[in-house]
Amino acid sequence: MAQGDMAFFSRPSSAAVKIVAPSTQEPSSPRQSAKKDSTQRQCRNILIYGHCKFQDKGCIYYHPPAREESSPVPPDSPVPSAALPAQAVNAPVFVPKTISTESPVPAYAGQSRQSISPPSSGVPSDHQSVQSDYQEQEDIYDPFAYNGANDDTFSDGPHSMVNPYVNGADPAMMGYDGADPLYSAQFTFARQPLNYHLYTQSRPESLAHRYFISDNIREELQRRSESLYSSPAHGLSLPEELQGYHSLLPLEPTAGERRKFGNWYSTMYRATNSTDGLAYALRRVENFRLMQQAAFSGIEAWSRIRHPNIISVREAFTTRAFGDNSLVVVYDYHPNARTLYEAHVKPKAPQYQNGRLMTQSPRVPESTIWSYVIQIARAIKAVHDAGMAMRVIDATKVLVTGQNRVRISSCGVVDVLTYEARPEVALLQQEDLMMFGKLVFALCTNNLAAMNNFAKAVESVGRHYSAELKAVSLFLVSKPAPNKTIGHLFEMFGGRMLAEMDEMQNSVDRLESELMSELENARLVRLLCKFGFINERPEFSREPRWSETGDRYIIKLFRDYVFHQVDEHGNPVVNLSHVLTCLNRLDAGSEERIMLVSRDEQSCLVVSYKEVKSCIDSAFSELSRR
Repeated sequence: MAQGDMAFFSRPSSAAVKIVAPSTQEPSSPRQSAKKDSTQRQCRNILIYGHCKFQDKGCIYYHPPAREESSPVPPDSPVPSAALPAQAVNAPVFVPKTISTESPVPAYAGQSRQSISPPSSGVPSDHQSVQSDYQEQEDIYDPFAYNGANDDTFSDGPHSMVNPYVNGADPAMMGYDGADPLYSAQFTFARQPLNYHLYTQSRPESLAHRYFISDNIREELQRRSESLYSSPAHGLSLPEELQGYHSLLPLEPTAGERRKFGNWYSTMYRATNSTDGLAYALRRVENFRLMQQAAFSGIEAWSRIRHPNIISVREAFTTRAFGDNSLVVVYDYHPNARTLYEAHVKPKAPQYQNGRLMTQSPRVPESTIWSYVIQIARAIKAVHDAGMAMRVIDATKVLVTGQNRVRISSCGVVDVLTYEARPEVALLQQEDLMMFGKLVFALCTNNLAAMNNFAKAVESVGRHYSAELKAVSLFLVSKPAPNKTIGHLFEMFGGRMLAEMDEMQNSVDRLESELMSELENARLVRLLCKFGFINERPEFSREPRWSETGDRYIIKLFRDYVFHQVDEHGNPVVNLSHVLTCLNRLDAGSEERIMLVSRDEQSCLVVSYKEVKSCIDSAFSELSRR
């Protein structure tokens, strides 16, 4: 065995069990055999029971001379804590093999004990050995084999559930009363926690456990992230800084066919705020001269509205950074959002579908239109209840920001541009309903100018969609009336609102399921970072206290067990499930034991995940203190 391997077993804090091939050379005397083991390791039976029955019958550990003035400590009496040295907790256990067929005695302190009867003979066999002896032997105790069939009972009195995974837990609190297992007839059974490792499983409808989100959602989020950090092209002649905003990037064409707000051209930009570092959308209205500062009162009212189907307004200001008098309104930015016109109305390039060349855009499914109608109606109701009007319900101003998720943008701009006209709010709210109806006809017919031929548009809606959707569309485009309010529109939806609520809740469940698949990844990343910090540090390669011995040696072998396994042909085993399973059990501190083999295949260590976790925490804490 390498000297580094022996250095591990000389450390009193190790609880690993060493397994090596038996030596061909017999020791000349028991004293020489004891010297090959750890130097003068005191027998734990002396520390726990006050004496060792096997002191003269083969026990290889150190037994201090008995005190002359003190009587032997009875087996059922605990040793005073003041008489124990600092290494008492880590002293080895000497447990003999017995030829009795009764229930075996647990070989590891702190584990659950089964009820046993006293052996037929009070003197054990001379052919006893030590659990940690350098001989291959069968583990006669399975800590996970308890099924409650041996009449195990709790001792009298109240019981508190103690977590045995906590470092430094009191053995007496876990069911160990310090009695001699060879002479006691009944013991306290310590209930172990369930073996679920405190890790979350996927939702029941999922057939397989996934540790990563689906490819579609991951791709969509990565596209949004890329859109957030894309840089503008050179030669756009954009200002470097604009009222605390920088890195401007046009979101709409700045040449050719451009959109207008009434008589003004308008362009959307993405910019980064210098204060919080977040991205925002800036709506710039060109060549607009603000006549009254009171026109910004509408922006202040819009900034107080928070609705899931309305893009929030942040602030507004005027600037001459573009070389003219421009009005700029700042909104929240939603990456890769598309307008309803781009998503459904804009003519698409001809493409083949089911073997046929499609030259027209496919019709929007009715379920999708109902989802849009309900969401937009909820946004309009929130604005109308606040005593304002939307005034921008248009296919080019309503954005699709997710799967059938729409938000109304550019709110408040028209209020500033037409502040001097000051029309009545009731009339503006009726105009909102009319614009809403035109939008529904445009989506049903894939044509923004559908209202130019009203009869044909109504006939198309009635032929391809339900009578319920047709009635809602006709109600929205009808003449103003006392009962024509957004509240009356909700009465016409009927069961469509319930179906939309069901879909919303199902969508939340799907997103939660995707989130649960990534729930434990942060823990695994922290573990891998600790491995990277500890293993094979070059500055400590020649330092005895940090060389690959002791805790560091166990961590190194565990890393080989997790990542460096090979098959029977010597080929590397690349099994992600094995890696994730081992890391999860390590982070939970499982009591399950594994065998770690040295790289020269000359020695083995039997350790639990809990012990490996303790070694990692100890090594990382020591490294952090440096």
